[in-house]
Amino acid sequence: MNERETLAAEPTQKATFAGGCFWCMEPPFEKLNGVTEVVSGYMGGSGANPTYDDYAAKGHVEAVQITYDPSQVSYPQLLEVFWRQIDPTDAGGQFVDRGRQYRSAVFYHDDEQKRLAERSRESLEKSRRFDSPIVTELLPASTFYKAEDYHQDYYRKSSIRYKYYRYRSGRDQYLDKVWGKERESFDPARDARADETKTDDNGQDYVRPSDDQIKRTLTPLQYEVTQQDATEPPFNNAYWNDKKDGIYVDILSGEPLFSSRDKYDSRTGWPSFTRPLEPRNIVEKPDNTLLTKRTEVRSRIADSHLGHVFNDGPQPTGLRYCMNSAALRFIPKETLEKEGYGEHAALFKN
Repeated sequence: MNERETLAAEPTQKATFAGGCFWCMEPPFEKLNGVTEVVSGYMGGSGANPTYDDYAAKGHVEAVQITYDPSQVSYPQLLEVFWRQIDPTDAGGQFVDRGRQYRSAVFYHDDEQKRLAERSRESLEKSRRFDSPIVTELLPASTFYKAEDYHQDYYRKSSIRYKYYRYRSGRDQYLDKVWGKERESFDPARDARADETKTDDNGQDYVRPSDDQIKRTLTPLQYEVTQQDATEPPFNNAYWNDKKDGIYVDILSGEPLFSSRDKYDSRTGWPSFTRPLEPRNIVEKPDNTLLTKRTEVRSRIADSHLGHVFNDGPQPTGLRYCMNSAALRFIPKETLEKEGYGEHAALFKN
């Protein structure tokens, strides 16, 4: 009898995982075939009836409980999805969320789940994918307390806030670095992330051109900025003072990056935005090249150097995405449909 048959004794079974913020742990499991329900809640503590205000004080962690049909999706497959959502080497929390209430854990519901979880963790350890030891705990499942209703499916109910939180948390940047394309095969729910390529309404893919194509198509300044991390002159670039309605896309891949609706005059001489149009297309990296800590901004698919983000912008985000015009191409609102960006046309109808 194989593992799938062993776990198929009941019509549905439960799996419970803790991976930091439970908002981020729902989407990867909800769209798996065979998963019928994913609930956010609290587990692992000693205090009864925890709430969002006191669950940490009662010793609980944020967790998701999954109801699944083992004839369609196996427990080992759920474990594979789980490992690809977390940093299993971090005992002090997950990404931007710190504290033991955000630590990672597998809560096993029976001896078979325990065995499979131990074997899965051991396999991950032996893979040497991580430089540090795996510290994710394997614990017996205890009473699961459902979290407040506003936490359930938060990524759907408050999608803008969720995407902004997830983008700023650093979770996807870390996971993409560790797993790359291997993560994709176990991550069918990519609500906060882009595919490696994306096809628009005209069948055009957002892809990074070859190095030869890049050298042939870019001007010297565009090449220096996007490929050599240069900065163009202020007040002497294409878009610093542009006020037309439309979106800004990566000059190489065409992936959508910023909207004129979020553009403002930062008086710096470079085009500045309060937030990305599609956060999933933006990658942030530490930059210490000027003997000071800055945050570099790059495009996800083309890997173009775009500029930097600073914490001195206006509300509602307080951020200033200071970009280089040489890394961008402007698509005016009148041609969004024609050029395959029709999904963004609604931004400019009011």
